[in-house]
Amino acid sequence: RKKRKRGVSPGPCRSHGPGPATAPAPPPSPEPTRPAWTGMGLRAAPSCAAAAPASAAAAGAEQRRRPRLCPPPLALLLLLLLSLGLLHAGDCQQPAQCRIQKCTTDFVSLTSHLNSAIDGFDSEFCKALRAYAGCTQRTSKACRGNLVYHSAVLGISDLMSQRNCSKDGPTSSTNPEVTHDPCNYHSHAGAREHRGGDQNPLNYLFCGLFGDPHLRTFKDHFQTCKVEGAWPLIDNNYLSVQVTNVPVVPGSSATATNKITIIFKAHRECTDQKVYQAVTDDLPAAFVDGTTSGGDGEAKSLHIVERESGRYVEMHARYIGTTVFVRQLGRYLTLAIRMPEDLAMSFEESQDLQLCVNGCPLSERIDDGQGQVSAILGHSLPRTSLVQAWPGYTLETANTQCHEKMPVKDIYFQSCVFDLLTTGDANFTTAAHSALEDVEALHPRKERWHIFPSSGNGTPRGGGDLSVSLGLTCLILIVFL
Repeated sequence: RKKRKRGVSPGPCRSHGPGPATAPAPPPSPEPTRPAWTGMGLRAAPSCAAAAPASAAAAGAEQRRRPRLCPPPLALLLLLLLSLGLLHAGDCQQPAQCRIQKCTTDFVSLTSHLNSAIDGFDSEFCKALRAYAGCTQRTSKACRGNLVYHSAVLGISDLMSQRNCSKDGPTSSTNPEVTHDPCNYHSHAGAREHRGGDQNPLNYLFCGLFGDPHLRTFKDHFQTCKVEGAWPLIDNNYLSVQVTNVPVVPGSSATATNKITIIFKAHRECTDQKVYQAVTDDLPAAFVDGTTSGGDGEAKSLHIVERESGRYVEMHARYIGTTVFVRQLGRYLTLAIRMPEDLAMSFEESQDLQLCVNGCPLSERIDDGQGQVSAILGHSLPRTSLVQAWPGYTLETANTQCHEKMPVKDIYFQSCVFDLLTTGDANFTTAAHSALEDVEALHPRKERWHIFPSSGNGTPRGGGDLSVSLGLTCLILIVFL
């Protein structure tokens, strides 16, 4: 017995067999029976409770003093390993996270302020596309199997093909400070908007003059005016545009434009003052000093593009984000201009006489001031008044000819009919059609391209042909009286 006390009594989990046959069976343990632990070897270790030796009762006190060495169940170990594996896996994936969403967000930021009607759009768009492609390449390993990533890669390839973008070339930077160009209005205005320094979104205005003459103001008001002589369309701190109108036919108050003068004012390091002047039968593709551009470097801040020799030129002023179209159709000139609102409205009180800003003076308007050629409706006219207003055209033939070029009977269609009846010049049909094309190319809001005649209270008018005919006839009478 003393020997036994001195010796180390084997614990229940270290026992390899039952106790002596002569020892009485130990009483059942008050502790709950643990399930056997299945080890990873060929033999399974015996259960702690089932393998307890007969001598456990005698060494009970010593066993209570020693901690139990039973290993934990396998399920608990697997759970612990799985948890650790997931934690480590998360740590490993953080540096290689798929960043396709960041690439797409940067691309949208770089292109959101661009407009396809503005000169230089393709160049800037291709730069942004190349930057987008480079970003996707850098995150390609982390984005394997990501459908959004693969869709973006295919989309970039398609867009580069559509825009004829080369894979090699300059790229846009997502840092506006890096791409800031003081002579590119879209660049620094977009950077200012991207930084959040400008609370007002970038907005553009449109103004157009055509026919004898019909004016569309920056506020989309449409007026038919006399304005004989020289009149300022625009006169702000950056640009001046003046038109000269002459009578179209003897005895008529209707006029048309035969001279346009445009002054691009000097602007810091971007350009010196440049003057452009066009008159009937002389639509040059150069400024009065003989140059075709302004500013230094390859990317000119101001330049002229001749689209049709002697008939159609465009002027693109990158430093003020402005585009001007000048055309000659028949004997007369037309003009269309697109300009940022903040620059168009930058002028002194003394410069308030601007037809594009405030419209024609009331004394110079041929219509009733509501902004439509056919606004004078509902007057009862003698039936005999519905006759030829000019040799060769009746209301019916004028309607037919204008409808061939302009199927939508909006205010441009009405202007076409009016001009044919007052002048008999078929070139005014082309002028009205070209004016509508310029609107579609330059006006920033598609829903405002077409203006439809309205009644005096401003409600839209579906208008029958008879009402339109009466209105046009009234206007013609006013013009010739």
